[in-house]
Amino acid sequence: MKAKQDLRVIKTQKALFEALLSLMKDKAFEEIKVADICSFALVNRSTFYSHYNDKYELLIDFINTLKGNLLSILENNLEIVNTKEFYLEMIRLILEHMEKHKDIYTSIIISNKNSIITDIFMDVAVKDINKRIEINNIHKGNIPTEILVKFYLGAVTSICIEWLCNKNKYTKQDILNYLKELIPNDIK
Repeated sequence: MKAKQDLRVIKTQKALFEALLSLMKDKAFEEIKVADICSFALVNRSTFYSHYNDKYELLIDFINTLKGNLLSILENNLEIVNTKEFYLEMIRLILEHMEKHKDIYTSIIISNKNSIITDIFMDVAVKDINKRIEINNIHKGNIPTEILVKFYLGAVTSICIEWLCNKNKYTKQDILNYLKELIPNDIK
């Protein structure tokens, strides 16, 4: 059974996460100071430092929370009919997650050069795919699994970011239809 977390801790963490996100809409992460985060969140610096050593630890905690949320959503992709269907469903789930948390993703992307988003998607998806390959004992062929996974996920990540940044240009269904044509039926 999971231990209950203090409601004050949860509220403070949420306020700090929201402050960081709001500030990242206008500034690169490196330009943001702890004082800025505290001021925006209406939290004393001493309270901030009782939870985090610095802004990097806050960012890591935030990213880990986002990754955990995304990973739990990807676990809903249970039916592996073939590789193509698996990837298409994974992409659909990622796009839905991005749409649901659009403010978070756009805050990160606007001033922070996409690298954080790419790291989040790659880390979560690589873990999910490697777990599924291991569980289902899928034959890997001649190409090492990590190369195959990163090759396809690099494309998927770029397409997801393209969709988020140019949402009025393509619908989720457009993206899924394009990928349906691009991804081979079975990846050995």
